[in-house]
Amino acid sequence: MTVLRTLLLTLTAWSTLAEDHWSWQPLQRPAVPDDSRHTHPIDAFITAQLRPHKLDLAPEADRRTLIRRLSFNLTGLPPAPAEVEAFLKNPDSRAYDKLVDRLLASPAYGEHWAQHWLDLARFAETDGFEHDKIRPNAWRYRDWVINALNADLPYNQFVQQQIAGDLLHPKDPQAAIATGFLLAGQDMPDINLIAERRHMILNEMTGTVGSALLGITLGCAQCHDHKFDPVSQREFYQMRAFFESDLQLKEIKTGDLTIRALRQGKPAATHVMVRGDFRRPGEVVKAAFPKTINTAKSQTTQGTRTELAIWLTHSQNATAMRLAANRLWQQHFGRPLATPEDFGTQGQPPTHPALLDWLATELPRQKWSLKDMHRLIVTSATWKQASLNAGNDTHWKLRLQTDPENLRWSRQDRRRLTGEMLRDTLLFNGGQLNRHRGGPGVRPPLPKEITSTLLRNQWNVSPDTADHRRRSVYLFARRNLRFPFFDLFDRPAGAESCSHRMTSTTAPQSLALLNSEFVRQSAQHLAARVAKETPMTDEQVGRLYRHLFQRAPSEHEYAAARALAGLEGEHLTDLALALLNANELLYVD
Repeated sequence: MTVLRTLLLTLTAWSTLAEDHWSWQPLQRPAVPDDSRHTHPIDAFITAQLRPHKLDLAPEADRRTLIRRLSFNLTGLPPAPAEVEAFLKNPDSRAYDKLVDRLLASPAYGEHWAQHWLDLARFAETDGFEHDKIRPNAWRYRDWVINALNADLPYNQFVQQQIAGDLLHPKDPQAAIATGFLLAGQDMPDINLIAERRHMILNEMTGTVGSALLGITLGCAQCHDHKFDPVSQREFYQMRAFFESDLQLKEIKTGDLTIRALRQGKPAATHVMVRGDFRRPGEVVKAAFPKTINTAKSQTTQGTRTELAIWLTHSQNATAMRLAANRLWQQHFGRPLATPEDFGTQGQPPTHPALLDWLATELPRQKWSLKDMHRLIVTSATWKQASLNAGNDTHWKLRLQTDPENLRWSRQDRRRLTGEMLRDTLLFNGGQLNRHRGGPGVRPPLPKEITSTLLRNQWNVSPDTADHRRRSVYLFARRNLRFPFFDLFDRPAGAESCSHRMTSTTAPQSLALLNSEFVRQSAQHLAARVAKETPMTDEQVGRLYRHLFQRAPSEHEYAAARALAGLEGEHLTDLALALLNANELLYVD
């Protein structure tokens, strides 16, 4: 009786959660609040929560800050000094809007924003686990993501092709490559039992779809009913059934490519595995969508990945649409509106639920264009707010007192560069960045203290030295050996889907920026570049500041920098290295 009573209580609690929990409610488009001062919809939603606290949006950041912030946000690279100068002098009232369009049209946009998605896709070019074998064509999926983003492939198609591209477009090899999303996780091809390997891959794949595309910890239900959310073990295996028949544990030939991909296979039964044990198959289940989150009220008839792909991108799939909107906000503001990895009962509810729902319904209204959504967000006064008080905001103290954690977005937040952005910035400022696009992952030299501990052929340095200066997204992604610079700056290992990177501050980061061979070489290249641009030491100091910080130095900064550089600029490299270690380089206002 105790077990039965516990089960009944659990079912009752689940029923209550399904009725009340915010993320599983049907999606309705909220009305934009009336606001006589702000016509932009995002600003109207934000100020609606600021006004009761006698606050409005902070003043707009100055133009120098805006172009630096926008360039890093959309392309992951700083603006060149000439671009900053042209923007500051441009009298055109649409200069900012044109800058947004130019950056979105740049190939650098897709290279930067792809990394956000690759984190979600737990992308790497090796299997992981003990042997960490190389997947020679994994890079093709990475290139597919970059090219799809640059082409502004509508978001619904972007997701659909990664779930069922081979079925939706059977004659298109690129569509088959897109399904690399499903098989990007860890694998153990040398495992003794093929049934165990299949079980592990299918469960990981199902759990990733749940976390990356639905924001639910679906994988928690593979051994038992979910302890917190209304997802049963049976529903987990019903979701797994969409992939069961198509998983073939071998690479397939598509045209002239041999890739890891799913393809339509012979029907295979899906069993609920008792306690998650692959050796204990239970009842047979058919493919179906989890009942509680199926706000689109869709039904599957064939149980194919095509049906799953369409359901995941249905405009009335409330959880999926809210999740997509939440992640867009997160990548533009540094913080999400709600917990990005868990829309279940253990996550934090949205700070601005009406704004989240408005953005979720706006995406299909914008014809699923991610670029249009980016444009919408970065042209809002909310995004363009200052992050520091320039002395002209009499309410700044009130902002800090009333909204100390900036949960109401009463100002913009400062954000630190990721490891990839920092490395690319150092190469860019020194005039060394190789802009060649695509192809197999490249392997720059590693520090001696690391190479001395490696196994044979674990990191074969790319023979073309020009490749060592490629953008960070093109560096070889090995699961068991993260590139040291990225490891220092919190890049995920690729073992599981990552929706939000941690940001740590550690002593090794500072030591690397001051002493590593890569940073010191970057300082030398930057100093040489500036010396070539102008022979005058007085002007060289100003050039350094414009390259690194997009501004001229203050009188105090100039005096200190001039003293360090020396009378004839003989210590210009030392000055460059010192400035590369400044917080102003690492953080974007």
